Amino acid sequence: MVKNDSVIGLSKNVTITNPLGLHARSAAKIAKLVKKARSKVWIIKGKDKADASRIIDVLSLAGIKDSELTVLIDDPSDIDILNDLERLIENGFGE
Repeated sequence: MVKNDSVIGLSKNVTITNPLGLHARSAAKIAKLVKKARSKVWIIKGKDKADASRIIDVLSLAGIKDSELTVLIDDPSDIDILNDLERLIENGFGE
């Protein structure tokens, strides 16, 4: 995880709706989805920025239910990944 100094690229704000928050299964689903991306995908919570392809980084954000996150893609060609992540998170990770 790195500190969030600047935001460049396309992003969407999302809210964690899963009652269990961001846990190991949900972080694994995020990482699996992000493997399809052409460039880096980040998840930001407050001042912390996590590499979405790394489960441990995503878990380090300690996202509980109703936490606000920003999903950021470096390459606009990954817009489908951004949209899929938004749906995944806001639909409770399919649980």
